[in-house]
Amino acid sequence: RRQPPPQSALEKVAAQEGLSLHQVKGKWFLVSMASRCSYLLENGHQLKATTMTMTTVDGQSLNISTFRKLDRMCWEIRQHYLPAQAPGRFLLKGHRKSSKVDVVVGEADPSSFIILYYQKGRSISVKLYGRTSLVSDAIVDKFEQHIRAVGLSEDVTYYFPTYGFCDSADEFHILD
Repeated sequence: RRQPPPQSALEKVAAQEGLSLHQVKGKWFLVSMASRCSYLLENGHQLKATTMTMTTVDGQSLNISTFRKLDRMCWEIRQHYLPAQAPGRFLLKGHRKSSKVDVVVGEADPSSFIILYYQKGRSISVKLYGRTSLVSDAIVDKFEQHIRAVGLSEDVTYYFPTYGFCDSADEFHILD
């Protein structure tokens, strides 16, 4: 008999209960990210201040606009998170079937922080966003507990700058 496929790390993550998408809309600052991504391993010292604005579409989907600098220009990256099989779980579809990303809201206090899990294939990353670019030590401790729970550690955790943010991008610097 064939074994069932192993459960993915993201399937073990509990989504935040009772979270209304209207509570999380608005501006968020990327504070920290844990990932084994090879790009971050090589370029983690060159991170740019990043913000994200969440809006709800139909009470179930999220539109995400991420603003960051690239070559001293402000860029906006637009994404649409579709509702997945349970509340707090989303699907970000890419152009190819293999490029889908599963997203889970792991924990949130809509007034101060949100922890998001992303999984593409077998690769998982965890991001901490704050309503301000600085969050309390207690929130950082929660984030570190979340990253350890999926097998990541402080040596693959990156903290983002707290200055140099973009608020907008011109029409030539928008990626959909």
